[in-house]
Parts: sequence; structure tokens; C-alpha cells
Amino acid sequence: MKLALDIVLIASSVVLVLLILLHRGRGGGLSSLFGGGVQSSLSGSSVAEKNLDRMTLFTAAIWVISIVGTGVLIKLG
Repeated sequence: MKLALDIVLIASSVVLVLLILLHRGRGGGLSSLFGGGVQSSLSGSSVAEKNLDRMTLFTAAIWVISIVGTGVLIKLG
């Protein structure tokens, strides 16, 4: 069981990093250092951006659950 949670944790970590890197910069912060602040802000988010947000939140939830599960297994055994 611990091996399965470790695999899920590693896979979700990699996917979460990739999904976060796919997000568009909102201005300010580190993204403006690399030219991200030059873009004009649009009035609304596109469908693709909303789906990317949902996938990121879902992957983050899986990541948190696997962290908690691994912690519980370590504590018990």
C-alpha cells in the first residue's frame, strides 16, 4: 500500500508541476521578469484556462490525499 501511495505521490507531483507551469502569468512576480508582464490582460478566462484550473485543483487534491495517506501509514507502521 505504501508503494502505491509513493507512486501516486511522485506521479501527481510531476503532473502538478507541469500543470502549474502551463498557467499564464497574471502580472507581477517572477513571470514579469521573463516578459510575462508585457501581455495585455483579457477581460475573461478562456475555457482552456478554466479547464486547466480544474485539472490543477484536482491534481493538487490527489497530491494532498497521497501525502496524508503516506503520513498515516508511516505513523501506524
